[in-house]
Order: sequence, then structure tokens, then C-alpha cells
Amino acid sequence: MVGKKVSEETRREDIVRAAYDVAARQGLEALTLRAVAARADVSHGTVVFHFKRKRELVASLLDRVLYATAVLRVPDEVAQITRPSERLHALLRAEMDRLSADPRHFRLLLDYWTIGVRNAMIRQKIRVALEQYRSGFKELAEAILSGEFRSTRRGASQPQEVPTVAGVAAVAVSLIHGCALQAVIDPKGFHVEQHFDAAGKMLDRLANDRLIAATA
Repeated sequence: MVGKKVSEETRREDIVRAAYDVAARQGLEALTLRAVAARADVSHGTVVFHFKRKRELVASLLDRVLYATAVLRVPDEVAQITRPSERLHALLRAEMDRLSADPRHFRLLLDYWTIGVRNAMIRQKIRVALEQYRSGFKELAEAILSGEFRSTRRGASQPQEVPTVAGVAAVAVSLIHGCALQAVIDPKGFHVEQHFDAAGKMLDRLANDRLIAATA
């Protein structure tokens, strides 16, 4: 019986998937066309047909790496939380858990940033993805900071200085990616619970300052 012929598009997708698996397990340095061929269970010639050189294959994986590390996931149970500060707490925890659970994805992002030091196109693509990731937190930050921080503290001679929406969003991403980075570098010594507890206290302080400013 003759097997169903696989389309070139499907074959290419299988190769890219296999390449991502090899890179995630061993890093970009270990990524070779032969290793990918073995993982995809195809001939070396088939991989070469789709990707002439390793750098073409490396470039094709970047979108997958950015999707895994710089695209915000909002679980349904988090989206249903009505209080903005509580929703931000829950979203930070969900993202910390997601990225630290399998730090190989974030390690690949670090590999690509290293390449990006010498490759402007890759560097710019990562920057755009991170900007979009930060933007995902801006609506929540706006809800938390909304106008109330513009009140003056009781007894203060100057209006209360407050963080910006962009600043809060940047800190949120820093907390998440800092968690993932430590999970990569020190997986045995790092504890996501401790990281999140510290982040939670920082957010609580932000909420308390907002309340004080609003009632001053």
C-alpha cells in the first residue's frame, strides 16, 4: 500500500518543529542539519532542500521562540478577575509559572539575543516582540494607576509622584523574565514561590500607595 504523500509545506513544518526540539534540548550551538534530519526522521538531503544552511534554519525558529517567551497568555480564570490589582497578581503568577516550568524556551531567547548583538534584524525583531509583550500589561496598569495617583498626599507640598503606565508594564515583564532567567541559570537554587511572593509584596505596596493617594 502506498503511503499518503506529504506536502512540501507539511514536510517543512515537521523539519522546523524538529529543529525547535533539538535547539530547546541542546541550544542553538548544537543545532545541525543532520541532527534535525535525525529528529524529523527524514534524510539530510530533505532538510537541505528546505534549508540550505544552518543560519536559514536558525532564522526560521525565531518566531517560535518569541511566541513561547514574549506573547502574553491570559488564562480564562485570570481574565474573569474583576479587580485590576488582583488580576495583575494572578497574571504575573501564571506567566512566571509558565516560563519557569520549562526554562529551555527562555534559554533559546537568550541565545537569540546573543546572536542579535551582531545581527540587527534579529535584534529588532526581539525588541518589537518585547514591546508588544509589555503592551499587554498596559491596560491593567492603566486601571490600577487611573487618575487616583494624581492626588496629593496629606501634608505634602508637592503632588505625589507616581509611576507611569509604561513603567509598571516594564516592571511586570522584568519580574516575569527575571524569574525565567533565574530558572535557566540556577534551576536548583531558584524558587518561583519566593520570587512571586516578593513581586506580590511590591504590587501590594503599589496598591496601598494608590489608596493613600486617593484618600489624601
